[in-house]
Amino acid sequence: MRKDVRILLVGEPKVGKTSLIMSLVSEEFPDEVPLRAEEITIPADVTPERVPTHIVDYSEAEQSEEQLYQEISKANVICIVYSVNNKKSIEKVSMSSLCIHCNLVEHSSMETILPIMNQYQDIETCVECSAKNLKNISELFYYAQKAVLHPTGPLYCPEEKELKPSCIKALTRIFKVSDLDNDGILNDNELNFFQRTCFNTPLAPQALEDVKNVVRRNMADGVKDNGLTLKGFLFLHTLFIQRGRHETTWTVLRRFGYDDDLELTQEYLFPLIKIPPDCTTELNHNAYLFLQSIFDKHDKDRDCALSPEELKDLFKVFPYMPWGPDVKNTVCTNDQGWITYQGYLSQWTLTTYLDVQRSLEYLGYLGYSIIYEHESQAAAITVTRNKRIDLQKKQTQRSVFRCNVLGAQGSGKSGFLQAFLGKNLQRIREDHKSLYAINTTYVYGQEKYLLLHEVMPDFDFLSEADLACDVVCLVYDVNDPRSFEYCAKTYKQYFMDSKIPCVVIAAKSDLHEVRQHYSLPPLEFCRKHKLHPPQPFTCNTSDPLGKELYTRLTTMAMYPHMAQADLKNSTFWLRASLGATVCAVLGFAMYRALLKQR
Repeated sequence: MRKDVRILLVGEPKVGKTSLIMSLVSEEFPDEVPLRAEEITIPADVTPERVPTHIVDYSEAEQSEEQLYQEISKANVICIVYSVNNKKSIEKVSMSSLCIHCNLVEHSSMETILPIMNQYQDIETCVECSAKNLKNISELFYYAQKAVLHPTGPLYCPEEKELKPSCIKALTRIFKVSDLDNDGILNDNELNFFQRTCFNTPLAPQALEDVKNVVRRNMADGVKDNGLTLKGFLFLHTLFIQRGRHETTWTVLRRFGYDDDLELTQEYLFPLIKIPPDCTTELNHNAYLFLQSIFDKHDKDRDCALSPEELKDLFKVFPYMPWGPDVKNTVCTNDQGWITYQGYLSQWTLTTYLDVQRSLEYLGYLGYSIIYEHESQAAAITVTRNKRIDLQKKQTQRSVFRCNVLGAQGSGKSGFLQAFLGKNLQRIREDHKSLYAINTTYVYGQEKYLLLHEVMPDFDFLSEADLACDVVCLVYDVNDPRSFEYCAKTYKQYFMDSKIPCVVIAAKSDLHEVRQHYSLPPLEFCRKHKLHPPQPFTCNTSDPLGKELYTRLTTMAMYPHMAQADLKNSTFWLRASLGATVCAVLGFAMYRALLKQR
């Protein structure tokens, strides 16, 4: 909504511009009229739209043409005042701004007004008024204000008598967001929620029926199963506009985040959120519940995965497809390559962690703040406390932990990431490679997200982003004699003196292990630097891939302060792994049960 309205009155001398302003202020026709009235401001609390309104008079006798154009550039709306016998001012003012024509007569002259409106497309409306008789003076300035705050032009094409494409696109998104069960109709509960959201009051049952009856009388497929279809929804807004009630449509559009150009505002999509240094961003419980409901209403076949058609339907409220083909190598998919329920939540978690502004934008498209009745979708985000405080208190409240995976070219990093998603060597896709993999693990019965990030090998330079993580994996190929050297040198240069836990991964352990061309064998190197022994790993197997190693990484990320002796304790890892197994089974069973209930 605009902060104020600035109305400029222009026209030939002595057509009554100043008289109109003075009659509005004094509520009587002035005996003496100056050449030009001073600018007046009508306070917000006395205008119907609660917006301050400035009224500016222009006098050709006192002001130059240059001053006229300066005033035009500052005005929101131009009122071109003319008498029925003098229309020169219409041709004189040519601009793309909104115009209202005031016909200063004492008798009806609609036959002269309609041709003018047809000739000049910028004219929003015409008002017959008379300063002498105080006819339609308040109405004139009300319509001028309305032309700024609720313009017809962006919404409706009078020649075609239909909504404009940009308006249809915006209202279609609003319909889909309001269709909470995604059945293609707005039932009474959804219509009431929509009404309360936009106008702060529900509709009485009879009022709801009256609305649907209006649609039924005018179109065959506007109501289905006693609910309003998209066609019926669009028809209602067309009817509002045709009856001069376009402020109703504008109220709906602005409540759902649209500006005067029918684009979602930056304030709506990107609400302010402060993220201090060394803090991360995560989705909170309500956000996960919302995203679960979005998944649930689009998973039509209840197979706990989104088919390409279901995913496309989910993202119809977006102006573009937000997830690329690489997402299938970033999160868990089923055997058909469709994103699973867990993979879907994981991708949202990844986006929120890496790019919270993008996550806010996506939640805005889905209508999070509207459906959950929050001020903005920033309410969906938890900003974690500083990592240094976690280290001091030796505990963390975070749910997402980052593991950077480093290693020489061809050492097996990609396989290590894909194995975390349950994909063995035969299922790994070479196309659309992703440098990220995210999935859940369970530590002491708590579900946590572990985010693996493959860092491209460049020993000479690792950026701050390459070093910013909670745990590090150094991967080498047991069958390549030159592979471990990269891990050893990287550790000594970047991580030996840091507090970040490190784990050495002996990848491709199904192959013959060769002697590494480094001064110390991997096992001796780990002993010298008080690291865990190299952890054997292979994804070249037909057996189910376990999560024990990834659970260990998550645990180290959660408890970096623990002594190496504690971390090497077999009982410690048994407790963590047992919790992971039990919770993983229970978590999937609970989701299945929820689906059956629905």
